[in-house]
Parts: sequence; structure tokens; C-alpha cells
Amino acid sequence: MRAALQASATALQPTDLPLAVVKLGGSIVRGGTLAGWLDVISDAQRPIVLVPGGGALADEVRHCQRQLGFGDSTAHRMALLAMDQLAWAIAGMTPGYEVGTTIEDLRSIHERGLVAVWAPSAFLADRTDVEATWRLTSDSLALWLAGKLGAASCCVVKSAPIARRPLSADALRHDGVVDEAFPAMLRETGVSAAMFGQGDEGGLAAYLAGESPAPNPVTA
Repeated sequence: MRAALQASATALQPTDLPLAVVKLGGSIVRGGTLAGWLDVISDAQRPIVLVPGGGALADEVRHCQRQLGFGDSTAHRMALLAMDQLAWAIAGMTPGYEVGTTIEDLRSIHERGLVAVWAPSAFLADRTDVEATWRLTSDSLALWLAGKLGAASCCVVKSAPIARRPLSADALRHDGVVDEAFPAMLRETGVSAAMFGQGDEGGLAAYLAGESPAPNPVTA
């Protein structure tokens, strides 16, 4: 009987905690720590949307833009496709992850008890309310999506270490940790944001489990 009750309690846990968006920096792929972060997200007993950065693929878009001279609107579309490719890579390497594009897709994935991975290009390419320049990258897009989903929080994971203290969005922008549009997007959406960095897998796990507050909250 006890085992049955424990199993029942475990099954209910994902609905007890609100939706969180987790943005994984594309540089994590090159740093070799991606699998560890994905394990943390897989183990979290709550609905999660994972937003991948563009990583080396987005860097190649920047390089091609400098070489070929196409405009920011084209580069924006290509960078969104870079995020799509990493979304499909993550879903392909990790059981329990599924790619979604629209808000409805992502919610449907959660209803089936899976982690949703956002492939944004088809959803965002022709929108006029999302700035199509390099000022706004996957950091701000994660906040934007969190606002659209009504998520309780947006966790931004970077490959570099993050000091354990409250962080100002403007200071993070000034230091190049987040994109130029991030502070304004944080204020616009009103989403609670937190930063996690190298070695913070345990902190993210505890936060997603509702066991501790965010170690590095970001203030607007």
C-alpha cells in the first residue's frame, strides 16, 4: 500500500509546480556539459520548455553575414533555424524530449508528460512584434516565450561561472552575458528570471524541484 501511495504521489508531482522555461546557451554544447544539464531537466517533476541557443550554428550565421553582406532580417531567420537544429539534436539524443513550435504544440507535449523543446523559426519568422536584429537573441526569446506561456520563471543557463548574488539585467547586458534586448524584455514580460552557470547543475535541480530559491535572481 505504501509503495502504491508513493507511486501515486510521484505521478502527481509534475502538476504541483508551475511551468518553467529553461534556456540553455549554445556554447554548452561545445563545452561538453550538455548531457548533465539535460539530465537535470529530465528529472524535474514539473512542466518545462527548453529553449536552446544557436551555438556554433548561430556563430556561423554571423560569419556568413560579414562575408556575404545580407541584412539583419535574413540573419535573424537563419539564427532561428540554428536554434531549430539544436532543438532537434537535443530531442534526438534525449528520451522524453519532444520538439514543438507553437504555444499549442508546447502545451500538448506537456500534457503527455514530456519535456518540450522549442524550435522557434516557423512561429517567429514573420512576426512583427519580435525584433529581427542581433540585439535580440535566444536569451530574450526565452523571456518572450515565458511571457506568452504564462510561465512562473525563466532560467538562463550559461557555460561560464555565474557569481552567486542578485544580478542586474543591465549589468549582465553591459558585461555581454545576455543580449542587448534582455533588460527591456525582462521589464516588459514581468517574468521572474534567474541565471545559472558552470557547475550550477545542483542549484538548478533544487530550484526546479521547488526546494530552494534561485541562487542568482535577475532584477529588472
